[in-house]
Amino acid sequence: MTDDSLRRIAEALERLAPPPRPAPDFAAADAYVWHTGPDRLDPVPEVARVALGLLVGIDRVRDILLANTLQFARGHAANNALLWGARGMGKSSLVKAVHGAVLAEGLRLRLIEMSRDDLASVGRLLNMMRAAPDERFILFCDDLSFSHDDAQYKALKAVLDGGIEGRPANVLFYATSNRRHLMPRDMIENERASAINPGEAVEEKVSLSDRFGLWLGFHPCAQDDYLAMVRGYCDAGGIEIDEAQLRAEAIEWQATRGARSGRVAWQFYCDLAGRMGRAV
Repeated sequence: MTDDSLRRIAEALERLAPPPRPAPDFAAADAYVWHTGPDRLDPVPEVARVALGLLVGIDRVRDILLANTLQFARGHAANNALLWGARGMGKSSLVKAVHGAVLAEGLRLRLIEMSRDDLASVGRLLNMMRAAPDERFILFCDDLSFSHDDAQYKALKAVLDGGIEGRPANVLFYATSNRRHLMPRDMIENERASAINPGEAVEEKVSLSDRFGLWLGFHPCAQDDYLAMVRGYCDAGGIEIDEAQLRAEAIEWQATRGARSGRVAWQFYCDLAGRMGRAV
């Protein structure tokens, strides 16, 4: 085989499995997104977030998560957090808003977003963060859940428990999920029905959520909270509208959607702002 053939083979292999990029200069941005193929952290110039004060109806979980995050950013002990519950109630918005509030306190904290599909690569990401001991990281996975025959949850244990090497002291893991135990009930029931030792099989699956020190539940909001969310968005956006008209239109909007949540309130506000010729 000629040298030219070997060179072309080497180039083809490098295209198929490119080498990982070096760790970024973490002073360049406050947030990054993790990608694989090749492994890299892409900076996020501006995080899409809402102000913490606009998240209405979740005061208790807001205060708990903010206190936990401030402890961590200040170098104190803190817990991994699982934000679970009703869809559209501000779970991921709260994580991003808390990160912004911590930055506003003058503390350094990097937010790293990771897709659940990339959990198998989490060990490589942890090594990259371990190599930057002067930084503090929140590793964030949005809409985390597992289905039948999904072994990705085993990779997550490396983040929560760290194995023999231990989770880096400068990393916390925050996840959001619609499910308290991160997997559907029928999957748990199937384990009970088909396993040789049903109890052990179920424990293996549900024990993952037990590894989060904080469980923060989000529940469907009442109408008064929904209307307060709408009012808050209008006040923040400088939209002036008759209170009775706003109430009637907001209630009609949520009725057509068949749900009340922070997401529905924001969607109504976007529609209202658009009709008034405003940008959001």
